[in-house]
Amino acid sequence: MGSYVQGDDDEVPVYESGAEVLQKLQEKCRSSSSTSSTPAAAMYSSVLGGIILDPAMMLLPIDDHMVHRGHGVFDTAMLLDGCLYELDPHLDRFLRSAARARIGTPFPRDTLRSILIQMTAASGCRKGSIRYWLSAGPGDFLLSPKGCPSPAFYAVVIPAEYEQCREGVRAVTTSVPMKPPLFATTKNVNYLPNVLSIMDAEDRGAFASVWVDDQGYVAEGPMVNVAFVTPDRELVLPEFDRILSGCTAKRLLALAPKLVEDGRLTAVTTRNITAEQAKRSVEMAFVGSGLPVLPIVEWDDQPIGDGQVGELMLALSDLLWEDMKSGPDRIAVPYSN
Repeated sequence: MGSYVQGDDDEVPVYESGAEVLQKLQEKCRSSSSTSSTPAAAMYSSVLGGIILDPAMMLLPIDDHMVHRGHGVFDTAMLLDGCLYELDPHLDRFLRSAARARIGTPFPRDTLRSILIQMTAASGCRKGSIRYWLSAGPGDFLLSPKGCPSPAFYAVVIPAEYEQCREGVRAVTTSVPMKPPLFATTKNVNYLPNVLSIMDAEDRGAFASVWVDDQGYVAEGPMVNVAFVTPDRELVLPEFDRILSGCTAKRLLALAPKLVEDGRLTAVTTRNITAEQAKRSVEMAFVGSGLPVLPIVEWDDQPIGDGQVGELMLALSDLLWEDMKSGPDRIAVPYSN
């Protein structure tokens, strides 16, 4: 232990060596892992130039502009049965977000993709998700990123046990202001509105909230898209021009015509839909990577349809779940054992 700094009441320890810091971090990690969820199974950091397996060392520099200025973007991909699902569409969106945020990349796309696959293999994890970030990088504590020598790339593997959602949930309309389109369509780390909106929902006994814009049109949830089946059995998702273009939502739109072919749906479309119209739907669901379709049976204390989980949303969920397990956009992770 190093020296102490005298405070008003307690002495604050000063750690003078990296060995002391490492010991403390590992102690904290062991303590927290016994009382909380499973930590990340692996991390990649371009700052270190490698993959980290010790959770205590999965850290970001405090002077990274993503940390103290929010200048960063991120994306994700699900991991199921040892395969990464829809990594390429997510990676493409990731790089579009980075371009809008004026963040470069330390590596070309193929290298980023290879790093993510290698990191997942090193983790040994076969079910969960990966999440990855591009940042303006470490440098200084000013507002402009001019003092950042190079952008940074970080990624983690997050183990999780998840299954197909078949139970219905409640939703509420949030009063938390929506992001303007530039920030809503860019998957960036400025998630304060999203956090506040889901806390608002949880405070009101709901699973998540729904944003409705100033003109009364349905937008999206805090980390998901929303989908509706109209009384005419038409599948409708809000247009993506002012909300995030969800990769899972777009895959749903590609798979759903199968239900048109067999007569269960009449059409599949994206269009603006008012909250008033949406609440007259016979079925409703949140759509997102980890769900992939989560039926909503009540919105703002009003039942959707008959207030029960509908067969069409379950059929759409089955299509997506089967696509996750055996569809064409799966990358088998090359584990060593």
